[in-house]
Amino acid sequence: MAPDEIVELYLEHGHIAYEGEGVTQLEHALQCAQLAATAGAPDALIVASLLHDIGHLVNRLGASPSLRGLNDTHETVAARVLAPHFIEAVVEPIRLHVDAKRYLCQAEPAYRRALSPDSTRSLELQGGPLDVASAARFIARPWAAEAVRLRRWDDGGKRRAASVPSLAEFAPLLKNCAR
Repeated sequence: MAPDEIVELYLEHGHIAYEGEGVTQLEHALQCAQLAATAGAPDALIVASLLHDIGHLVNRLGASPSLRGLNDTHETVAARVLAPHFIEAVVEPIRLHVDAKRYLCQAEPAYRRALSPDSTRSLELQGGPLDVASAARFIARPWAAEAVRLRRWDDGGKRRAASVPSLAEFAPLLKNCAR
């Protein structure tokens, strides 16, 4: 999915509710990207933060698949559609952001308690927290640290009526991180 197609997808379907979190898919994406930019993340990680949940829009399973017991594997879908068009530093943190949640639930017990109800539901559908050995293997992988950063912005990007930049403001970064 090329940068222009992504902008079009968000403009057409970004109004879909984000997993019962009180924001739309586009609002969530923009909040996550803004959090990454404010943290001084590199351009590729800002773009990954913007695009990490695009698999939800590609799947088009509705607002809250987890309420229906569905794991939409949005991280895999996103990585598959983005890989031909974006650099690895964008795609791999996206591919790993669900496992980053599973990792954080094992590594930081308070993290799991702070998850939203929908993130808690989806966690179980995604395999639950990693065990100790799997968590150690995960965090040693290339791009795992970036995925953990992305995941923290994911958790923070669910504020109602937050002021965020427009999608157009991120368009140059999309083009800069394209293959």
